[in-house]
Amino acid sequence: MGYSSMQPDESKAGLILGIESSCDETAAAVVRAGRDPLSNVVASQIALHANYGGVVPELASREHLRNIVPVVRAAMAEAGLKYADLDAIAVTHGPGLAGALLVGILYAKALAFGSGKPLIAVNHLEGHIHAVLMEARHRGETPIPLPLLALVVSGGHTHLYLARQGSAADAWIYRNVGRTVDDAAGEAYDKVAKLLGLGYPGGPWIDALAPHGNPLAVPFHFNQIKGPPLRDGRPAPNKKAPPQQEGPRFDFSFSGIKSAVLRYVQASGMREAAEHRQRTLAAMANPKTADALALCDPQTLDLIASFQHAVVGILIRQTLAAAEHLGARGIVVSGGVAANRELRHRFQHEAVQRGLPIAFPSLALATDNAAMIAAAAWPKLLAHDFAPEDMGATPQLKLG
Repeated sequence: MGYSSMQPDESKAGLILGIESSCDETAAAVVRAGRDPLSNVVASQIALHANYGGVVPELASREHLRNIVPVVRAAMAEAGLKYADLDAIAVTHGPGLAGALLVGILYAKALAFGSGKPLIAVNHLEGHIHAVLMEARHRGETPIPLPLLALVVSGGHTHLYLARQGSAADAWIYRNVGRTVDDAAGEAYDKVAKLLGLGYPGGPWIDALAPHGNPLAVPFHFNQIKGPPLRDGRPAPNKKAPPQQEGPRFDFSFSGIKSAVLRYVQASGMREAAEHRQRTLAAMANPKTADALALCDPQTLDLIASFQHAVVGILIRQTLAAAEHLGARGIVVSGGVAANRELRHRFQHEAVQRGLPIAFPSLALATDNAAMIAAAAWPKLLAHDFAPEDMGATPQLKLG
């Protein structure tokens, strides 16, 4: 019997086990009816990959193999459930690292087949959006009016989606209206932090140090996103950009600001101090913000503050421009960078000025987790939208 032919027990309460392994977090969670998280267990690999300044795919896959069984068991125990109690099993099938995705998918397939439960395939990006929607439902808040505009911003993704849904049993419909044409915002944070001798991941370090600098000290400018002209004067196609759609795009580009920071560091003679900072922090067992702050001169802190101010500014500007043009009635900001304090403060202020409701995930659900995967699977369960038997990893999976 294939996964798609396994029908859930309609008398149950929508108990879904979610499994997430798209990058460097092995996660499992149980969520009831897309609303109530009964457990949420995450095994982080940050300490391992920090030694390399970024995620090493082969190491990530190996750690997922070690963690997947105990993490799922812990999630089930925390929820106080047996596999027979579940209505379905959901798993991330993309986008992400191929080897990492396969660990979660193969284990989820085995669980689904062995327990006779339906298997639901979930897009990781959709999961980030549903992390916010799940928490709002759990708190009993008024739903964000539709259509909503979702900004998914993390180390690997910077995307804008216009999202809508009919009834609770209808599938969500997503239209991609913007994306990065080069680096993701979180990736730019990591690269700038590494350039300045800070740790990995870079986002939390820059977020913690930015308030100690002048955000207007170093002016950064974002040019219009377009390719160089061809000899006949026509614009060159951007191979990384999505196919052209009707209406304007609200794309992002962060490679330029990363290069600008590099040039500033070189021109200002800051490289030697950055290398000393990196060695000193690496020698500490558990460096804190105060440790990094003591190693940063005012010029470095001004550069950090100016970099963050510019990145947050472009995220807000493009998102609000898209919301206005597309008639979005609310905004959702999700993904790891949504934990950034300046981003939250400035987004909240600007949205209130425009009368737009805006929602963020809790800090625990901003980064990769499995509760968001189980929550996104709930409308799919209602629609009996189950994974085919040949479902595999799709590293470049699109949403919308």
